[in-house]
Amino acid sequence: MAYNFKSESEVKEYINNLGIEYRFGCYSEKKPEVCHLLADFLESIKKDFEKAGKVYKTNCDDYKYGKSCLKYGTYSLLGRGSKKADFKIAYDYFEKGCNLDEPDSCLNQGLLLVTKNDKPEVKQDVQKGMRILEKACKYENANACYYLSGMYIVGIKKDNLPGSLTDKGNSDDYQVAKDMTRAFEFALKGCNLGNMYSCANLSQMYAKGEGVEKNQKLADEYKSKALDMQKEVQGRQTLTFQEGLNPT
Repeated sequence: MAYNFKSESEVKEYINNLGIEYRFGCYSEKKPEVCHLLADFLESIKKDFEKAGKVYKTNCDDYKYGKSCLKYGTYSLLGRGSKKADFKIAYDYFEKGCNLDEPDSCLNQGLLLVTKNDKPEVKQDVQKGMRILEKACKYENANACYYLSGMYIVGIKKDNLPGSLTDKGNSDDYQVAKDMTRAFEFALKGCNLGNMYSCANLSQMYAKGEGVEKNQKLADEYKSKALDMQKEVQGRQTLTFQEGLNPT
């Protein structure tokens, strides 16, 4: 049936039929990908976060659908669809998603581990977190590659956050020592995957000869690439329905 999307009544009919289709595919045919779409529908169209969260959770637990694990983990982190946020539940579901090879889940699990916070239920473990971020980068998560590059650029000092580090101190003071060669490798991959900050870092590395042989031509090329990406991001309008929730 062809719908006239200029007609309010036909739009409502289309949306109603879409919900019926997703419910049938999920509950009767037990298709995990359709259950995830149903949860997206409940979230984006119905704005019923509580029901959406329940569907994401069940689809993760029962059908091992990684994207639903990611979404329920994000819901738990934000307290969406529930009375309060729960970092432990969020971490557990990011871990489930990562074990199902969902790159964004690995990114979120890794970031929770490398970040020092006041949540005792998620203990900081930089080494484990970086291993998980490496898995996310391997599975072509551009943000994970970028974060790893940044950690190797500055090093991770003991008992400090990555963002508060300096070059001062002995190598024994660091959990992860500065390594510009590794920083370059991760920045290159991140840039190739479309992370503009990785491209900007590459430009600086080539300009200074850090982690790679100095090359002003390539420095200029990567700077231009980063600026082009920035313009594209600023001008882009995206529709997130059916794409899953981006990590925060």
